Amino acid sequence: MSRSLVYLREAVPTDVPQLTDLWIDVLRRGDVSDRHADMLHVVETAREDPDQKLVVAEYDGVLAGAVHLRLTTITPLNLDLSVQVMSPTVFPEHRRHGVGRALMDAAVTFAEETGASHVATAAPSGLRDANRFLARLGLGPSATLRIAATPVVRAKLAAQRPPVARPTRQLTHVLAVRRAVRRQATGS
Repeated sequence: MSRSLVYLREAVPTDVPQLTDLWIDVLRRGDVSDRHADMLHVVETAREDPDQKLVVAEYDGVLAGAVHLRLTTITPLNLDLSVQVMSPTVFPEHRRHGVGRALMDAAVTFAEETGASHVATAAPSGLRDANRFLARLGLGPSATLRIAATPVVRAKLAAQRPPVARPTRQLTHVLAVRRAVRRQATGS
């Protein structure tokens, strides 16, 4: 039996450039220095907060993937403890070597250590391989997360606003009908 080449550890500030490259598609837009600053903040926050972990997987001594873990509730309404497994990602050249499985194993271990009864994650709907991988691990769909820029949603809401309701009859018309009815009643 061969020894696994995957080694897990907590992220450190020197991992920031590689983590930025790994998660380039999920970081906020901006220049490289902004993204590095954001990633450094994420790494430092995870190191300081006992309810968070940023786990890095090395394959044969090279950073191959990472995952962000956070202990929270399933939702603000469902208060069962859950570990959010955010962006479990593996560099393409290291896929199919057990790196993703090792990262998800770290998530389950963190859930067990913290007493969380559930593990929750999300993968972009267009990433077929990622969704199949998560399904094979027993993670089923629970909700659809939709996101849009605030001004876009505001514009769509304004466009769908019903028009101001106008009275079906103008007041002058109603008064004219009443006068005609009175005339008929007195003249007949």
